[in-house]
Amino acid sequence: MHGYYIYPILSYAHCEDNTLDQNAIIDFHPEMDNVLMVNGFSGHGLQHSPAAGRAAAELLTCDGRFATLDLSVFSFERCCENRPVFEQGIV
Repeated sequence: MHGYYIYPILSYAHCEDNTLDQNAIIDFHPEMDNVLMVNGFSGHGLQHSPAAGRAAAELLTCDGRFATLDLSVFSFERCCENRPVFEQGIV
């Protein structure tokens, strides 16, 4: 194929970060109490950012507890204990 070249007009790249069950982590680090983890959204962070931001704000201002929604299912502990949470509504 001499003489043929591909010139990309647009390109896109991002980092995929996944957890053991493909769900987010919203929790304090168990050994470093000044580290709040809000990660593992695997490219869907923009969709989840309003709720994740609110959850992080609640953890920081409500003595480490969720005030509005109980999002403890997204704890880091489940990863340490190999307890994946699988979504039931995915087809």
